[in-house]
Amino acid sequence: MELNTVSQSDFVKLADVIWLKGKSSVKNFMRDSGFVKVLNIDEHTGNTREFSEIDSNEYLSRKEQSDQAARGRVQQGYTKTMTSYRVAENIGISYEMRTQNKYVDVTNRLLNGGRKGPNTIDLDLSHRLTFGAETSYTDRDGVTITTTVGDGFQLFYTEHKLRGSSTTFRNRLANNPRLSKGAIEAMERLCEEETYNQFGEKMVIDFDILWITNDPNTKNTAKEYLRSIADPDAAHAGVTNVYKGSYKLVILPRVPTTAAGANDTDKRYYWGLASSSQSSFFLGIWEPTHMIPPTEGKNSEDPQTDDWDFRVRAGYGIVVVGASWVKFSSGDGTA
Repeated sequence: MELNTVSQSDFVKLADVIWLKGKSSVKNFMRDSGFVKVLNIDEHTGNTREFSEIDSNEYLSRKEQSDQAARGRVQQGYTKTMTSYRVAENIGISYEMRTQNKYVDVTNRLLNGGRKGPNTIDLDLSHRLTFGAETSYTDRDGVTITTTVGDGFQLFYTEHKLRGSSTTFRNRLANNPRLSKGAIEAMERLCEEETYNQFGEKMVIDFDILWITNDPNTKNTAKEYLRSIADPDAAHAGVTNVYKGSYKLVILPRVPTTAAGANDTDKRYYWGLASSSQSSFFLGIWEPTHMIPPTEGKNSEDPQTDDWDFRVRAGYGIVVVGASWVKFSSGDGTA
């Protein structure tokens, strides 16, 4: 991106121009969701991190008089490797723009690339759910991103494997209904009946997050069920709403997007339940988002053109190790 008097002639007009602040969107919807765990990675410690689940058995064994106590069992689960990558953008500004520009404050706003780093991370995190029913996708830069979890299957699947048992489990709700009271109950049943440790023992864990997209109907339905004083479906007042306060509502507006970040209506009804305590969704930060401003006479000034470059940089990695912590429905009614 270059700012010069040819592409941005209004900056150097003699006539006054009334400028409106450009649109910006800086909110870490995914990072602040409660189920993404953020790790800060020290410098000079390599560009990868390995993550592996580990379980012990749930129950004690009977011990008769003078018998030796049973040994506890430990089972390592599947392993996934997080690899860091960098994202970047340079914003060039010409000598003429710097010296003839009448609107320095506007230039500063245009050069405020700091929001782009958080936006990019949030989009990449969101796409782990967006493309969670697939094993990979091609991102906006043409790079193939693998979206499998440790057992080699996509995040949302009907036959996930366990390392220490032949039992399989599903975390995609059958028939993929849209959000409703009946669908929430079916999703809760899925949480109860299809959540296991690596030994195939039933796990009783707290699914405390209801996550949805920003589809208006889905948002209103979710708010109605979670915040109404009385049962939203009751024919008379005074009936208790058993869902009131049951879940933290997390709205993820970048989930229904294409790989390039454009709107994708095919994914507008995605929703699910998640456990913040049991999540294995990790974001590793190697290089926090930052802007490197130019300095006159230094290396940031091109000696041939006198242009300046503002450099925006970030470095991070994303990995989802297992699938037992999240349940999903695409909301499209497919079997």
